[in-house]
Amino acid sequence: MKYVDEFRDGKAAKGLAKEIATEVVPGQRYHFMEFCGGHTHAVFRYGVQDLLPPEVKMIHGPGCPVCVLPVGRIDNAIALAKENGVTLCTYGDTLRVPGSKRTSLMKLKADGADVRMVYSSMDAIRIASENPDKEIVFFGLGFETTTPPSAMAIKQAQAMGLKNFSVFCNHVLTPSAIMNILESPEVRELGTVPLDGFLGPAHVSAVIGCQPYEFFAEEYGRPVVISGFEPLDVMQSILMLMRQLNTGRAEVENQYSRAVTRLGNLKAQNLVAEVFELRRSFEWRGLGVVPYSALQIKKEFAEFDAEKRFDIPVTSVADNKACECGAILRGMKKPTDCKLFGKGCTPENPMGSCMVSNEGACAAYYSYGRFRDERIPA
Repeated sequence: MKYVDEFRDGKAAKGLAKEIATEVVPGQRYHFMEFCGGHTHAVFRYGVQDLLPPEVKMIHGPGCPVCVLPVGRIDNAIALAKENGVTLCTYGDTLRVPGSKRTSLMKLKADGADVRMVYSSMDAIRIASENPDKEIVFFGLGFETTTPPSAMAIKQAQAMGLKNFSVFCNHVLTPSAIMNILESPEVRELGTVPLDGFLGPAHVSAVIGCQPYEFFAEEYGRPVVISGFEPLDVMQSILMLMRQLNTGRAEVENQYSRAVTRLGNLKAQNLVAEVFELRRSFEWRGLGVVPYSALQIKKEFAEFDAEKRFDIPVTSVADNKACECGAILRGMKKPTDCKLFGKGCTPENPMGSCMVSNEGACAAYYSYGRFRDERIPA
């Protein structure tokens, strides 16, 4: 295949659906977690779930970078712009995530704070160079995909001698989240979320490669298939997972070979290793405090670390009690299990981060009307 429309071909999808159906072993059910929010949206946008047999169930994971950011870190960003008077630069989705007092960076901007949406970390560098009299803070967040651009911005700021630029680092690591899900007492002891295999994230894996997932296949006996984002990618990956389970295998396979290699992007990895180091612990929304699951800026680049420059405190703030975002991120509940979904919580008036982000499971359910379809299996 060479063109995008070939990866969305309906005839080919029906053919894959037949293959998947023939792979079903009588009496067996298959529970696969698509870790990445991009996969969740592909499943619902293209109706992949409708093409799967009832024995195959997709579980939505915590692969939405905005969704997993805890309320305390949102409050930190709001305080930076409100109390320290900085120019805060961030990605669009982050603007609308509500903090603990039902405010957000978007509302703060409407009240006069200097909050700016940027498309890349280099936009923040440009703003800093054009406004030497202002403190510019880039709200860096996301998985391994967006970490290299933050590292590059810090290196660029150092090369340019920018004294008014810093990064509020909130970059987290995919393998740590997968391990937490597999070891979570709520998953293992309650047994509410049986997980037979994982659809590995595409963009993240383009950076870190397939190798980091081999541990999960070996240690936990869970197959992992790195999957592209198109509907035929997802369906082929599901077929590959089923064949592994049916033959008693637990391996890492790479369906997205057109973009992912075993070792990944070594240049990007080296850049990240030069600028960042592991944090001892970091709080995730829905997963709690996860050891060695996030990055912080190395002391060699401390002058560009907003946490040090502005003495940002580590605060833990509980989620809205009525919001089921945490359970949804762990795969323990569906968006429709939340009492607020589609009522008090909509994309226009989000109560939780899963409804805010374009990669959030709640946004996927709502945007494509899946919550209205009673055919979706429980």
